Amino acid sequence: MDPALHKAVTEGDLRMLNIILTADPKPLLSRTPQQNTALHIAARLGHRDIADRILKECETHLLEKNIDGDTPLHVALKFGNTEVADFLINYSLEWPIDIESEEGNPFTTKNKLGNTVLHEAVIHGKSEVALRLLKANPNVSHILNEKHESPLQIASRVGLEDVMSEILADMAEEEMGPMLVVAFPTGGRGGHIRNDLVKQVDRNGNNILHHAAQNDNGKIVEMLITMEPSLAYGNNHDGQPPLHVAVYCGAKSAIKAILKHCPDTAEQLAPDGGNAFHIAVKKGRLDLLKCLLKHIQQEHLLNHRDSEGNTPLHLAAKQSMTEMSILLARDKRVNLCVLNNEGDTARSAIEMRKEISDNDLYVWSELKKIEAKRYQKHLIPPPRNASMQSKTEKYFNLSFQTYSLIAALITTVTFASTFTMPGGYDQQTGFAILRKEPSFKIFVIFNTIAMCSALVVMICFIWAREDVVKFKVIQRKLLHRLTILASVSLLVSLITAVYLVVDSKCLVSLVILIGLSTPVMVCLVLGFDGLSL
Repeated sequence: MDPALHKAVTEGDLRMLNIILTADPKPLLSRTPQQNTALHIAARLGHRDIADRILKECETHLLEKNIDGDTPLHVALKFGNTEVADFLINYSLEWPIDIESEEGNPFTTKNKLGNTVLHEAVIHGKSEVALRLLKANPNVSHILNEKHESPLQIASRVGLEDVMSEILADMAEEEMGPMLVVAFPTGGRGGHIRNDLVKQVDRNGNNILHHAAQNDNGKIVEMLITMEPSLAYGNNHDGQPPLHVAVYCGAKSAIKAILKHCPDTAEQLAPDGGNAFHIAVKKGRLDLLKCLLKHIQQEHLLNHRDSEGNTPLHLAAKQSMTEMSILLARDKRVNLCVLNNEGDTARSAIEMRKEISDNDLYVWSELKKIEAKRYQKHLIPPPRNASMQSKTEKYFNLSFQTYSLIAALITTVTFASTFTMPGGYDQQTGFAILRKEPSFKIFVIFNTIAMCSALVVMICFIWAREDVVKFKVIQRKLLHRLTILASVSLLVSLITAVYLVVDSKCLVSLVILIGLSTPVMVCLVLGFDGLSL
């Protein structure tokens, strides 16, 4: 591109642009290596006055494309310059549209991705611009891009309710019988195309409800299902109905809306034979599982077996998902005695694992307890691993002893330091000599935190000995973190105590360095898992 023209356009220098074009308008024919014209650059940078001046000199620039097939209006929308976009739309309304050619219409011209300017407006969430485009040319809403996506599908995914309502309203006005007859140019040929836009799918087989489910917009989902219930039952090319897509994406509002209007969609199965419960467990989403348990009441769906014979409870137990396993096990609709293809219940599936974690031990204990209580008159599958009970008790007892010992030591040390304050006491007043020092206050606070945290841990583990199984892993996680807090607080107390009573700056600095390196060393040896259970 001509250097002087490029500088004037990029800097938005209208005076310089006028000088250049008055002298010779030919530089406007030059382009950048990416085939951008001066109008493309003005649209990208949001220079409305520059765009106006260029079009007055060479109005054909309105339809010129760059290397990506974008017209200046495409570029303005991609970069969010709505002022320039509005100006170009107004200019396009006066353009002599060639209905026989897609390329002769600023509103239907596609880039290399097959996107019209309406596609770009919707993709980038520009509702006001999209509504203007629809008003200017309603038929553009029916054009599909290279992914076979219409602006309606994209609007449902992005969540532009106003744009969707406008498109659907236009469709209602044009509807002629069960199919929708729309007119727009395709491939350079004009004509009428029979196209049921609402049921249109993209190249991945996703219909408009699939897209809405991804965005988790319950209002749009309800609007679509009310208008066309069959959308809820369509599978994409991966065999996923909209409900399964909603579960994969964690879209609780969409899940509720689909199950409210089409409750039998809960029976839909994935290619592996699993249902929505299986998907929620595989994704590890406890919140989604709770949502499904609340809105799906059918008992047989909770106990449905996938192609490997696993129920949702099997999957939760196999994946060591403690909270999910317990939530399912305690639901009275769940049958704990269902066998998978390997002949295992959820409990025996844990027993057959080579490595058993503390979470597995707790889940196993809870499943065993519920089985004994719920199935007293039924034949319960015998344990596949007879040593599990002893492993469970041994593990929990050893764990309790360790935490209790650590908590007792921290409590003892912090209690003792309360009566042997750094620097000692004033014999006349009885107050600590260093009480006015800022670091002394830090010592007292963290010493108190350490002692109180350790006391909580010690008391809770004393109570836990009464019923090992009842003492949840979640409670142990909290107490583990309290033990870490007590240990760190004790470390801070040590550092501040040394700082208060030691006169040597070098020695104090060394103690602080060693103290700060302690948690770092733990993380280096154990990773961040060393700070969590």
